[in-house]
Amino acid sequence: LDYTISLVDRSIYPEAEFPTGQWEYMRFYEEHFADATRPMDANPDAMIKAIFRKGSPEVVGQPASTAMVRKAGGWFGGQSEAPSMPRDNDVISAEEVEIYATALRRNGFFGPNSWYMNHVTNAAYFGELANGGGLDLPACFIAARYDSTCEAVTSRMPEPMRALCSNLTETTIDSGHWMAQERPFEVNRDLARWLFAQLPDLLD
Repeated sequence: LDYTISLVDRSIYPEAEFPTGQWEYMRFYEEHFADATRPMDANPDAMIKAIFRKGSPEVVGQPASTAMVRKAGGWFGGQSEAPSMPRDNDVISAEEVEIYATALRRNGFFGPNSWYMNHVTNAAYFGELANGGGLDLPACFIAARYDSTCEAVTSRMPEPMRALCSNLTETTIDSGHWMAQERPFEVNRDLARWLFAQLPDLLD
């Protein structure tokens, strides 16, 4: 996380106000894991509907909602559960909500949220990778223009990827974080173009 913070766009996230930029929510997990997880476990259905939202051009150049979690005392301003919101049909179906919510009611959010507790371990693992973590195989990265948290269009966030991937193709799609759900045609189009460019024999 510390290295990722070094790539934060400080024109959007002044360090005095947002020490960890859009990753403030990750610090909240580290500092208050139970408080971060509790409102999610309280109502998985509402949580799924709240987070599966399409992107909007209005977020470009603005602080991400994830940057507010720490100062607000938790997700959704420290409320006991996610607010009730209508399902975003452009991103997730009623059937998919039920599938996710059923699994999360059974297993809880402890497992998924634990990802944010492993930055030190993940960094140590990366340090042991062959070739310094470099990748010579063909790689494709599709950036989401309206993903203000994982912002990879105007920020320095993609720089390490570009340095480590010697055969990298990059494209950008006008979508939010849930790109595959929001823009499936465009995602598959860009993947197909990349795949056929790298393996033209597939067209024979």
